[in-house]
Amino acid sequence: MTALFERLLGGAFETLPACVRRLHRAAGTHRYRGEVEVERGHHPLARLCAWATRLPPEGQVPIEVAIAADADGEHWSRHVGGHVMPSHLRERGGLLHERLGLATFVFRLSAREGGLEWSVVQARALGVPLPARWFVGVTARESEVDGHYHFEVRAALPLAGLLVHYRGWLDVG
Repeated sequence: MTALFERLLGGAFETLPACVRRLHRAAGTHRYRGEVEVERGHHPLARLCAWATRLPPEGQVPIEVAIAADADGEHWSRHVGGHVMPSHLRERGGLLHERLGLATFVFRLSAREGGLEWSVVQARALGVPLPARWFVGVTARESEVDGHYHFEVRAALPLAGLLVHYRGWLDVG
């Protein structure tokens, strides 16, 4: 069985840094540990959106990510301090669909500049489609720095401003 991210990226998957390929190619269940720094927005609408998608609280804390990959996709469980942020990822129509709390995001993946970039192309909350233009402030990137898997996610919405900005690293062996 070809791994989810490898199917979505095709031949471009091989251009990703080794640790990014290892994390996304692993079959079964794996746990990775590292550190993360989380910044949260303070607007009341930002807090509501963060609650609805189970975003982690602010701080610089240890992180543990458990990824269970099977034929149906991947189940991610991010343990940030004492907070758990679960999501389910699957392929549909050549795009990555991630269910995160009350929302589902659809991403186009691309291998660019030595890393993996996620770009939002669609979003739904409670099954209701949301305008794609609301999500131009949502970016995610995975890369390798000094042999570690690095990630950076930033989510900002019109009116609400910053929801979350988190960045850190994982030891993927």
